Amino acid sequence: MSVKERIYHSLLFEIIALALLVPFGSLISDIDLSHMIWVAVALSLTAMLWNYLYNVLFDRLFGSDRLSRKLLPRIAHGIGFELGLLVVAIPVIMWALELRFITALLLDLGFVIFYLFFAIAFNWCYDIIKHRFVSA
Repeated sequence: MSVKERIYHSLLFEIIALALLVPFGSLISDIDLSHMIWVAVALSLTAMLWNYLYNVLFDRLFGSDRLSRKLLPRIAHGIGFELGLLVVAIPVIMWALELRFITALLLDLGFVIFYLFFAIAFNWCYDIIKHRFVSA
């Protein structure tokens, strides 16, 4: 992927994820929607930077032929990404929402579960759609 495409991919991923996650996260956590938006956007910007760096490294290690990746490498990709982001996200959630560690951990684990499945599905769909448009 080119730098321009990686930026596009990352922005599209975050916009769709935030549109799905923020209202639902606010509803189930009883956290004010405006606070949830602020924290989600801050974490989203952090995630976009991490996404770029992580994917460059992942492509160097496992090759840039993304279309031929099967389910197991995609699962490993998603888990590795989320574990790296977890280290940064928990302190931000604790500080911004004034939560204790265990509460922030549980909230972030909910985000991680969502993003893990969303990332696998999004990236697989993105790769297929991109292949169809590039091949056409």
